Amino acid sequence: MFTKYLKVPEIRRRILFSLFVILVFRLLAHIPVPGVQQEAIKAFFSKSEIFSIFNMFSGGGFQNFSIVALGLSPYINASIIIQLFTTLVPSLEELSKEGEQGREILNNYTRLLTLPLALFNAYGLYIILRNQNVIDPLATTNLIVLILTLTAGTMILMWVGDLVTEYGIGQGISLLIFAGIVSALPRGLIQFLSTAGTMDPLTIAVIVLVGLALLVLVTVVNEGTRNIPIEYGRRSGTGIPSESYLPIKINQTGMIPIIFAVAIASIPSFIGPLLNASDVSILNQAGSVLTTYFAPTSWVYIIMYFLLVFGFTYFYTFFQFDPVKIADDVKKRGGFVSGVRPGKNTESYLRGIIVKLTFFGALFLGSVAILPSVLQKQFGISQSFVIGGASLLIVVSVVLEIIRQVQSLSVSRSYDKYL
Repeated sequence: MFTKYLKVPEIRRRILFSLFVILVFRLLAHIPVPGVQQEAIKAFFSKSEIFSIFNMFSGGGFQNFSIVALGLSPYINASIIIQLFTTLVPSLEELSKEGEQGREILNNYTRLLTLPLALFNAYGLYIILRNQNVIDPLATTNLIVLILTLTAGTMILMWVGDLVTEYGIGQGISLLIFAGIVSALPRGLIQFLSTAGTMDPLTIAVIVLVGLALLVLVTVVNEGTRNIPIEYGRRSGTGIPSESYLPIKINQTGMIPIIFAVAIASIPSFIGPLLNASDVSILNQAGSVLTTYFAPTSWVYIIMYFLLVFGFTYFYTFFQFDPVKIADDVKKRGGFVSGVRPGKNTESYLRGIIVKLTFFGALFLGSVAILPSVLQKQFGISQSFVIGGASLLIVVSVVLEIIRQVQSLSVSRSYDKYL
């Protein structure tokens, strides 16, 4: 079946372009930053749970301390900030309602904000590694080279991600994160198999069954929709009122809440080592608290992670799905929901449905996100599986999005033949 799509020149060209970008990304992830001891870096990262999360966003580049070690974290943080300000600043809110042109302006703001965040992250990473005696203190010139190299790596990833969105298959940033996760699967599987020999067979069976169940559930929930029947006053040739459906997905947001929540939840663990190195007693104590209580396997982190995923799911759903605009569009086209008056009543009806559906979607996303951490805490699984829930959601969402885009391009190509 897939070979049928490959016969379409545009689909084939987009797939080849995306594969080429992924290959370039993987090559960049293995080009080390100059002047850094790679063995010391790898030894430090292998003992750190929080850096395994950063490693996901850099496709292994963080562990290798490559030129793309920062990955897409600065861009993701910039996206969070811009979207939060969109709800707070009226001028930005107006831009978000101006269609494609407004979204492009907001995307430019996100790209501009990414630059200072990348510079800050690069310097913060250097401070952490220096305080942990992983790298030696650098001279000013060498430090500037290090910071600019890491920042350039993030900007390159952001650029190629935009290229994939425009000329390739799927959403570019998500595809790069997907490529990083998939590239880490063999290493994670080897680590799991190395620990499986010391585990009870029943425990292994439970972990495997839970993983398979999660895969099925994530796929079902991502594709699950509730169809709201919309009737139109205009009658068809048979005298029957025309009818269509407004599909509302259980999970409107895909993997975006997971990506945002991971970025926010990891901030305390990132700041903790910085404060630990301070000579001020109160800052040193604050750093110890952050490092201890916000480790990825602590209950404080797990609960905070769940609440962030839950909250971001609601926030991003209403950012994408505007009941007022949809109710107004339905009314302008002469349509109405069966048994509901057009206008305000339709708006309230749609809002009530989206709130209920999003509750179950947010509850599911949050539970799936924290489940691997809970399993690790209970069974002592390798730390590479701490991000398993986030990884699974991202992988499934990206694969489903690619399938939908390929099918859409194929249908569009079929219609073009008759024009």
